[in-house]
Amino acid sequence: MTIALPTRAFGGFLFDMDGTILSSIASAERAWTVWAERQGLDVAAFLPTIHGVQSVETIRRLNLPGVDPVAEAHALTEAEMLDVGDVVPIGGAAAFLAALPPDRWAIVTSAPRRLAEVRLKAAGLPLPGVFVTAEDAERSKPAPDGFLLGARRLGVAPEDCLAFEDAPAGIAAAEAAGMTVVVITETHRGAMDTAHATVADYRDLSVEWDGASLKLEHRV
Repeated sequence: MTIALPTRAFGGFLFDMDGTILSSIASAERAWTVWAERQGLDVAAFLPTIHGVQSVETIRRLNLPGVDPVAEAHALTEAEMLDVGDVVPIGGAAAFLAALPPDRWAIVTSAPRRLAEVRLKAAGLPLPGVFVTAEDAERSKPAPDGFLLGARRLGVAPEDCLAFEDAPAGIAAAEAAGMTVVVITETHRGAMDTAHATVADYRDLSVEWDGASLKLEHRV
């Protein structure tokens, strides 16, 4: 069943970063593949688990003996920062973000701030005025902390925010924050079972700004 895009007005838009406004999958998976092979993991089974959550949480979940999750996550971040040659924007993302009032949108990402800034620059996307990164939220996605903080910094009630996400952990976080969700599917390798509206990218989307609120529109 196809879910229609929301037609109501919102006070602010919040965007996940990786997989939602840019694609860094190839870069991330190269770094994680090297790490997983070093740990003796089944790479094919492991890689799908890395997206949408903080690196340190991914490593902690494995409970590997003798592995310091904080140190390993830091090393992975450094490796990913050196490998951004094929980080690209999601289709139409640059124009869509440029059309938004600067004080009405935010990025909420599980990436560390330094890595997030490097990836945004590589993709040719702007730094937002409100930028919630791994260092800012007490709990990472799927907890709602990051999205709630983003809404608070925008000065918008969570229920008046539209969240753009791509990964299950991020979708769950936005749901828990009480936000309406649109799922971006450009980087998906298969169909996602979701109760939310889905679009491949931003090429056919526009926004109407009346000076007080934002409305998402689908160009036909």
